[in-house]
Amino acid sequence: MIIDISSLERHYETPAGVVKALDGVNLQIEQGERVILLGPSGSGKTTLLNCLSALDSPTKGNYRFKGKQVPRSDSEKMTSFRRENIGYVFQFFNLLQDLTILENIVLIQELSGKKDPQRAQELLALVGLYEERNRFPGEISGGQQQRVAIARSLAKRPALLLGDELTGNLDTLTSSKVMEILVQACDQENITAVFVTHDESLVKYATRIIRIDSGKIISNEIVKTSG
Repeated sequence: MIIDISSLERHYETPAGVVKALDGVNLQIEQGERVILLGPSGSGKTTLLNCLSALDSPTKGNYRFKGKQVPRSDSEKMTSFRRENIGYVFQFFNLLQDLTILENIVLIQELSGKKDPQRAQELLALVGLYEERNRFPGEISGGQQQRVAIARSLAKRPALLLGDELTGNLDTLTSSKVMEILVQACDQENITAVFVTHDESLVKYATRIIRIDSGKIISNEIVKTSG
């Protein structure tokens, strides 16, 4: 088991009172699973993702990662946890425009202390963009940029890959291509993945579908996929 969460709560103080973004979440995820979190706006799915990545600290509850307690309320330890364990794919790509595609990936390796230009090129080949390695982000399509972002997120060999609406800016056909590449990459790299989306069509790429509403998990379904 890679993730073990019990009685997790995240509350926010607002002028109107306490908002329970997460309200007693229990969740276990095994190594190699691909989990999709579904739910309406404000349901708590992004808050859960932020707690999984240690970008946010839960108000109450327990979070163990690979059997160890995840640091909370200590920004330095939380940063180290993210650097060592977490890959993140953003909706808006977040590529540095003045670096080539290859340089974007190598930079992440350098920041994590794992510089390996050969692996960077292999990752670009994995997402079908080796021939574009010396081009700049602005010279390729949005779908290609998201594939670069996936390669970049894999560059430091994360144990857990997270994404928040990672296909939100892509058309349906491009979204499918990106997800197919992502599934292939996760399988090849033996990476556990958790993605937030509102797009029901993406559930076919998951091994598990979790639906959240009002800060609670309302369904947790193991699914068979063609991926």
